[in-house]
Amino acid sequence: MVDENTGAVVPDNTAVRVALWRALHVQVDAPPHVLADEIGLRLAAPDGDWRSRPDMDPRFTSGFRASTVARARFVEDLVAEQADRGVTQYVILGAGLDTFAQRRPDLADRLTVFEIDQPRTQAWKRERLVDLGYGVPDRLRLVPVDFEVSEDWRGPLVAAGFDLDRPAVVVSTGVTMYLSRAATAATLRQAAGLAPGSTTAMTFLLPADLLDEADRAGLAASKQGAQSAGTPFVSFYTPQQMVSLAGDAGFADVRHVPGHALADRYFTGRADALRPSSGEDILLATT
Repeated sequence: MVDENTGAVVPDNTAVRVALWRALHVQVDAPPHVLADEIGLRLAAPDGDWRSRPDMDPRFTSGFRASTVARARFVEDLVAEQADRGVTQYVILGAGLDTFAQRRPDLADRLTVFEIDQPRTQAWKRERLVDLGYGVPDRLRLVPVDFEVSEDWRGPLVAAGFDLDRPAVVVSTGVTMYLSRAATAATLRQAAGLAPGSTTAMTFLLPADLLDEADRAGLAASKQGAQSAGTPFVSFYTPQQMVSLAGDAGFADVRHVPGHALADRYFTGRADALRPSSGEDILLATT
């Protein structure tokens, strides 16, 4: 996106918020950290008082930042599992300020990582990676796709070196709420057409009536904030709706991973009682 005041290209504000929440987890939550990521903070390079932002209040955001690191950790565990099975291609849809390739060279060196995002965002990120000394190695492919013009991401992916005859892990986190149901269905159809043995993980937001009562006010505030920022939430799904959408797309096997399963997996026994808020679940589908 373009800053209206300066005309400079800047990353989407939702991508920056996610990066800052991940850094905040390291800085304010007690160890063990579910995910340790301050590289996104370096990429975003916010003002020095970024922690004083209303959306960074450690108390108000605890459930949101816990959800953010939980889904990221789930994805990285999935990628590690698939890499051990011999999968060598990893596709991140709507990559934003994702830092997997920089933080996890132990895994990234075994993969070709394809990050798909808007052309201006990709150009900005490429410049920031170079400026910070990370560079853009051959195993990291930044694939520009203008989703406002075309829903096709497989064509640009292949042009960037993706092998359609080999399986892949495809991940979309924190994206479906901003897309129409038709756009999400199109993404799932493309992913379902990948080589046998491919796995897709996609997060989705639940309707308010399926959230824990204590989390409904937070969802309402998030919706209002997204609307004010010009990136409104447009789609919510029940688990059965998302499972049906993936089944209709052509996946051979579809599973629903509830958010509380991630909470139990990564946050049980914490002394600080940190726990993800309810409301974001995961679709896990294989070809």
